[in-house]
Amino acid sequence: MALADLRKLAPGESPACSWRTETIMAKQVEERTIGVDVAKSWPDIYVSEIGELERIENTEGAIEEWLRGLRRSARIAIEATNRYHELFIERAHAQGHRIYVIDAFRLSRYRDAIGHRAKTDRHDAELLARYLQQEHEHRRRWQPRDPRHARLWRLLKRRATLVQTNVRLRQSLADIGALDDAAKELIRHCQQLVRQVDRELLAQARRLGWQQDLQRSRGIPGLGPTTSLALVATFHRHNFRNADAFVAFIGMDVRVRDSGKFRGRRKLTKKGDPETRRLLYNAAMSGCKDSHWQPYYQSLRDRGFSGTAALMALARKLVRVCYALLNNQLAFDPEKRKLPCNAT
Repeated sequence: MALADLRKLAPGESPACSWRTETIMAKQVEERTIGVDVAKSWPDIYVSEIGELERIENTEGAIEEWLRGLRRSARIAIEATNRYHELFIERAHAQGHRIYVIDAFRLSRYRDAIGHRAKTDRHDAELLARYLQQEHEHRRRWQPRDPRHARLWRLLKRRATLVQTNVRLRQSLADIGALDDAAKELIRHCQQLVRQVDRELLAQARRLGWQQDLQRSRGIPGLGPTTSLALVATFHRHNFRNADAFVAFIGMDVRVRDSGKFRGRRKLTKKGDPETRRLLYNAAMSGCKDSHWQPYYQSLRDRGFSGTAALMALARKLVRVCYALLNNQLAFDPEKRKLPCNAT
């Protein structure tokens, strides 16, 4: 095909799409590898064969237009970000592209291994493409989730909205005496809706065959039914290589930025679902009073951890224990506990 022919726009194609198609095909690349790092408002996209990085809006229309410009199948690596990446994945898969979802922990390890020091979304898009070029034969392709699984996550998010609404109602109407009866009625109705969603969540989990996994998770001191369900649903959402990857997906991993003699603050990456982290923090608040976890929590406080930092460390330990039980199909055994002093 002559290069001049490529300049003719396809129906509905923008000049930007035509330029990208022209550039890629002019290089006569047999197979393209693309890295996509998705934030809330936009994906950063790196096409390795042409060495170009683009930023588009994270909307269905913008994604569809960009994908049309590819014209033929490509390998696409995209970092798991809990939900922001889902729209891109769904549209790319529907157009026949091969999708590889890379968890944050795996990408971080790869970054360290090759000495890629900078941590920005734009660098990560290029890093994802580079990783997939080297590892695609060893990676499992993404497949669409069971629709029942997607419904369960929608219910979890709806429950989170109801809980937040209930809290706001209590805070905003607490001092309004004249509206006291009406406020109580609103709060009571909101609580009824939460219980209704809880029943549907358990029914959906049964339909997915997760009863035994829920029992394993519920056996961990501090984990209530909703937190257990959120962890089990997360476990079945992705093929996690190890507990570190599971922790990172939830956004409970700690990142430290050091420079020279300056030691940066330890901060959560917070890349995962915020509601799951909130549930885990509450679980840690409950667990730190339990005889099983209290010695571990106290050891952290004795070492100078703040109350919040110690609770987050305990929350991470709850996640790791849950992963071990689910991954090995084991029941929680309090007699086999180990309470290491590190707070990873």
